[in-house]
Amino acid sequence: MTSSTLVLDNGAYSIKAGFAGESCRSIPNCLARPRNDKRVYVADELESCRDTSALAFRRPFERGYLTSWEVEKPIWDRVFSAECLSVDPSQTSLIFTEPLQNLPSIQTACDQIIFEEYEFASYYRTTGASLVPWNSTQDDRRGAPAEVVLIVDSGFSFTHVVPVIKGEVEWKGVRRINVGGRQITNLLKETISYRHYNMMDETHLINQVKESCCYVSQDFATDLRMCHKNNQNDITVSYVLPDFNTNRPGYLVDRSKSRPDSSEQAVTLGNERFTAPELLFKPGDIGLKQAGIAETIMQSIEDMPQELQALLLANVVLVGGSCKISGFKERIETELRAVAPTEFIVRITKPDDPSTYIWEGGANLADSDEALQAKSVTRAEYLEYGTSIMERKWGRHGKAVKAFDHQYSYESIEEETDDEEEEDEDMDDAN
Repeated sequence: MTSSTLVLDNGAYSIKAGFAGESCRSIPNCLARPRNDKRVYVADELESCRDTSALAFRRPFERGYLTSWEVEKPIWDRVFSAECLSVDPSQTSLIFTEPLQNLPSIQTACDQIIFEEYEFASYYRTTGASLVPWNSTQDDRRGAPAEVVLIVDSGFSFTHVVPVIKGEVEWKGVRRINVGGRQITNLLKETISYRHYNMMDETHLINQVKESCCYVSQDFATDLRMCHKNNQNDITVSYVLPDFNTNRPGYLVDRSKSRPDSSEQAVTLGNERFTAPELLFKPGDIGLKQAGIAETIMQSIEDMPQELQALLLANVVLVGGSCKISGFKERIETELRAVAPTEFIVRITKPDDPSTYIWEGGANLADSDEALQAKSVTRAEYLEYGTSIMERKWGRHGKAVKAFDHQYSYESIEEETDDEEEEDEDMDDAN
């Protein structure tokens, strides 16, 4: 193998990338343009943008799938450049993640770009779920085998439940909920716009509000009653909006202060803090005919062989950015314990950083040179056999498309709800 291995977890919201043995970087997977500036910020350049008000975004992903190569290509160019990761593709092996149930046309286009335009030395394309068992922390599971893992991946566009047996995805058990971080942000944006200020163009700001203020309620009815009484409760908080004239960022007001300074513009958040993340557990709140996470986990497990069901329930791992919301793990534990057989142990692991856990698994795979070599396709093999070598080595990570018709889980891509609001605005309209 080559001297260096790059692990690239290509998420719809952010790219988690870095060389094995080094630290992981989280890089925005988007192009962005401020409304009062003609400059386009690419990927990590967004971090240097001083005025993030009313940013117009373009993202390469649509409903969880990579559909816009004219957007993704300049982002990858930036990521591989000397100003970012300084990647020499000809001397680098690439571990690359793709969405579950990815479309063959997208797979083929990706393979061609990796080998024909970037000319990487070797390449392994896989699902993020397949990399999770490679994390060494799985050995801490009180003797439960690491090769039997049930992964709950709650990302930007979807939440997936994925059983992985001996490093391979068991496709018949894959389930998808059409709720992720984007839907939570959109609902929060609409609610704040209706009750406070118009924030419909402030996706970047609302994401920050979500990350600072939102939590998953452990008792929804009780929290709702508490918010209805008055603002003097343990739930209601004030978030001071950023001041772009002075470059002051937004922040959550310390509870020791009774109210923000009079010169500061703030929004008061009560039940907004927990009603938006509740979508993960009650998708029906936005009209989706789908079960919540706990029920979906049980539906996935019930489709697996009986001898594996207890092991899967004792080895649930939470990954993805939406898992970072406070109270997420505890709510799943409570609901899962209520619906699981009493003789089964329910054990859930939430990594220190769920958003980079897939990348960490890929970095651990890279440490096993023999295993990675067996999985990878070299550029020489690609030039000789074309994309057929990928299908022979990896199969098509689309076998679970049959699960779209499963009575328990989700509808087909074509049947997704029409009223799911796009959170990104085309930069062509930003002028």
